[in-house]
Amino acid sequence: MENVSGVVRHLKKELERAKNEVERYGAALVALGSSKLRGQRHTLSAAARRKISLAQKKRWLKLKSGAPSAKPKRVISAASRRRMAAAQKARWAKNKAQQKKAA
Repeated sequence: MENVSGVVRHLKKELERAKNEVERYGAALVALGSSKLRGQRHTLSAAARRKISLAQKKRWLKLKSGAPSAKPKRVISAASRRRMAAAQKARWAKNKAQQKKAA
């Protein structure tokens, strides 16, 4: 039983030391100008929340109305598609050859 009480006493001392260390770090942060220790959030005024809400509703309405996007969809010609496919096949062949060489 003596051993257990000694361990408990030691753990209490360690806990107190750790608490003091945390307090020192907190004081250092406050001294350096960082008073936000727990990631506190800024509160928005009712007007700011309303403004954000209206802007988001406007974006949703634009999406739901099916309005065309600002950029039209690009069209690639058949010839360009063939050139791109040929280039990709050449890259694959080159990569495959390198893998065979390495193996």
